[in-house]
This record gives sequence, structure tokens and C-alpha cells, in this order.
Amino acid sequence: MTDHLHDLAAGGEIRGADLAGRDLAAALPDRPGRPLALTECDLRGADLRGACLTGAVLARCAADGARFDRADLDGARFDRADLDGARFEGGTAAEASFTAAECADAVFDGTDLAGTRWAGAVLTDTAFTGCRLTGADFEGSRGIGAVFTRCNLMLASLKGMALRGREFAGDRLDEADLAGADLRATVWRQSRLRGAVLAGADLRGADLRGADLGEIRLEKAEALRGATLSAEQAGMLLSSLGITVAPAEPD
Repeated sequence: MTDHLHDLAAGGEIRGADLAGRDLAAALPDRPGRPLALTECDLRGADLRGACLTGAVLARCAADGARFDRADLDGARFDRADLDGARFEGGTAAEASFTAAECADAVFDGTDLAGTRWAGAVLTDTAFTGCRLTGADFEGSRGIGAVFTRCNLMLASLKGMALRGREFAGDRLDEADLAGADLRATVWRQSRLRGAVLAGADLRGADLRGADLGEIRLEKAEALRGATLSAEQAGMLLSSLGITVAPAEPD
């Protein structure tokens, strides 16, 4: 084990190491001389809080329940890693790759995840709270029950995601791509969908009264079939058709 900790400090590639439950952050330098590459290592329950792992590779590692709070993970690669129940509170992982990673019940709280890639990742009951997810690409991710709360998802791609029954509270999805997403029975509260792509999305039973849809034009109306709108939103839609809705005259 001591040799592996020494290897962590030196950087480079480590394969098949048993580092489960260890405090690894203390063994890592603040600015590693070369990116760390961990392949098929056991990191279950490991403590990586505050670690500098910029550009690190953690491919096919078992990291269930590991802690990555306040870690610098910009450009890191978690491809095919097992991150079930892992926690990422604060910190930054901009441009990181989570391709085909298992992220069931993982928690991302206040983390910078801008430009991250999630193709093939399992996001069953994964929680994103207060995260920066601008430009993130979730197309091709799997699993149901991912939750986004107070997240910035501007320009993100959520194409085809299974989000049925989820509540979006305080989320910003301006210009996001939700084409083909399953949004049935979703509830939107104090969220923004201005300019979002909804072509082919299933919005049956969705409650959009708490969403800022921006200007609702006729060509966008078909995508809203089956959703519940507020009277104000319906009025904007009719206005785009040149129809004026007058208040009821008093008896």
C-alpha cells in the first residue's frame, strides 16, 4: 500500500491498485508533475476531497462511495468507472468525461460540470444540485430518475433523456436541446426554457406553468401538445397567431 501511495505522488500510470477507503488526497501533490492515470483500481470509499486531479484518468476504476468534494477534476476522465453513491460537493470538473460511467445515486452539489460528456453513463437517481452544466452533453445517457435542481443547463444537450415525473426547480435551460426527451408528468417551477429545442419531446401531463418559455411561436406549439400552460402562456401562443384574448365583460 505504501508503494502505491508513493506512486500517487509521482504521477503516471497505476494499474489494479487496492486503494479502497484510503485518504488519497494527502498523498497527492498540489500540482502534480504529470497527470495521474489510474486504471482498474479499487477506490471504493476513498477520500479524494480537495485533491488536484486535473486531466487525471480514472478509467474502469471502482469508486463506489468515494468522496471528491472540492477536488480539481478539470478534464479528468471517468470513462467506465463505477461511481455509484460517490459524492462531488463543490470543486470543478469542467470538460471531464463520464462516458459509460455508473453514476447511480451519485451526488453532484455545487460542482462546475460545464462541457462534461455523459454518453452511455447510467444516471439512475443521480442528483445534480446547484451545478454549472452549461454545454454539458447527456445525449445517450441511460437510466431514469436523474434530478436537476437550481442548475445552469444553458446550451446543454439532454436529447432523449428519460426524465418522466421529475421536478425542475430553479433550473435554467435556455437554448438547451431536449429533443426526443421523455418529459411526461414533469413539473417546472421557477425554471427557464427560453429557446429550448423541444421537437419530438413527450410532454404529456407536464406542468409548464412555472416555466419561462419565452416567446411561444406557432411552430413551437406542436411540441407542447399534452402539457398544461398558464393563461398567460396560452395568451402568448394565441398572440403569435394574431388572436387577441379580451377579458370577459362584466355582467
